[in-house]
Amino acid sequence: MKNTFLFLMAAVSLTVSSASHAIVNILACEPEWAALATEIGGDKVKASSATTAMQDPHRIEARPSLIARTRNADLLVCTGLDLEVGWLPVLLQQSGNPKIAPGQPGYLDAGMQVPRLDIPTRLDRSDGDVHAAGNPHIQQDPRNIARVADVLVQRLSQIDAANATYYQARHKDFSMRWNAAIQKWTQQGAPLKGVAVVEHHKNMAYLLNWLGMRSIATLEPKPGVEPSVAHLSGLVSQLQREPARMVIRAAYQDGRPSQWLSDHAQIPAVVVPFTVGGNDQAKDLFGVFDDTLRRLLEAAK
Repeated sequence: MKNTFLFLMAAVSLTVSSASHAIVNILACEPEWAALATEIGGDKVKASSATTAMQDPHRIEARPSLIARTRNADLLVCTGLDLEVGWLPVLLQQSGNPKIAPGQPGYLDAGMQVPRLDIPTRLDRSDGDVHAAGNPHIQQDPRNIARVADVLVQRLSQIDAANATYYQARHKDFSMRWNAAIQKWTQQGAPLKGVAVVEHHKNMAYLLNWLGMRSIATLEPKPGVEPSVAHLSGLVSQLQREPARMVIRAAYQDGRPSQWLSDHAQIPAVVVPFTVGGNDQAKDLFGVFDDTLRRLLEAAK
């Protein structure tokens, strides 16, 4: 009897210990949120991204392997603002995971945590891929990363209350390092204020707004519509009247149109990492902005 009692007590102790050391499984829709979750969650979480820096986050296939990862998630962190509208609803429906349904603590819509840019005054399919709730590419302003981090630590503390103190301590440490980095980047980027650029796609708005740069044209005639030679030729003529200092694209975008414009307008073509993993220097969130600032400043000289 005594041995049976000791066995049961040991089993209960093991169960409680296992529960207190359970890993929170986080699925991020984009690499920046997986990196942020790791910064705050440390060894208490397992964070992965549904997409990579070399994929267009608008256009992802909801494959069975991704559905399986969604089914096992405790927390889903996505940009929202219709960025994932073509594939995320399928993942949520097919996974059958009630913990990460919209409105639940396990669903975090990052885009709704920040001031949004480019909210359209009209919605018409003839205007191309227009996002009704505003421009979704919020991660290119480091201040937005901080805003999402403030909400993410609250969600982690709610989902895994046993480790709330741990998450809050890591968030405090991250915030101190991140705010110091923002101050450094802002000072470094001061010479970029007022610099005119051409974007490949309307996905640089938050970066340009933060640095005080100006977008005067896009390679795409409409959002999501690939540029024709006629459109690019028109841009060359436009730049003769209103010069730009560079043409910018994200790492995942086709480099041929920006290189064509670079050659014909004689301005640098700049490839920014856009998110974590966009190049060898952008191994984490800090690396993304270190490398982005370096590339923009070199092109502006």
